[in-house]
Amino acid sequence: MKKTLIVACALIVASTSAVLAEEVKQTPVNPPAKCNCHRPPQKGPDFKQRQAEFEQRLKLTDEQKAKAKELREQGFEKMKPLMDKMKEKRAEIEAVKRSRIAVQAQNEKIEQLKREIGALRNEMHRLRMENMKNFEALLTKSQLKELKKMKEEGRKKFDKEFKKHPHRGEFGPRPECECPPPAEVK
Repeated sequence: MKKTLIVACALIVASTSAVLAEEVKQTPVNPPAKCNCHRPPQKGPDFKQRQAEFEQRLKLTDEQKAKAKELREQGFEKMKPLMDKMKEKRAEIEAVKRSRIAVQAQNEKIEQLKREIGALRNEMHRLRMENMKNFEALLTKSQLKELKKMKEEGRKKFDKEFKKHPHRGEFGPRPECECPPPAEVK
């Protein structure tokens, strides 16, 4: 009778620990924290206005505007498959995190996917730089000078905004905070 009771208790403890271990696997390790500091999407409602101001400041001709638009469209067509692959890789990472495979195998798969995402980012950067060079080839010397000036202004503005941001230098999910939204630039 005692042996049966001991075996039954051992089975109960083993099954309980197995259930708890399964729950721990399914619970996300670091759920992303919400933060009010997210930047607005790059192509927001004022995109057309900013584009018009950009073209006006550079004094682009109608021919240059048409060629620039064609370059943007070609760039988007080249970039779209890379963006789609990046979404797929990120979704794969989330699926691996939710999977029931061993932790070491999970980590190895996630690292592999992160390397693939890094390669996609590098290719996207290369395409953006190629597109910028093609755009700059359309410009006159005075327009190139003005573009350089605009880039410097943009860098200064970025540095100013970046330095005053409370999460400067942090990577990954941001901690919970009540940061005010960034000041709007007009």
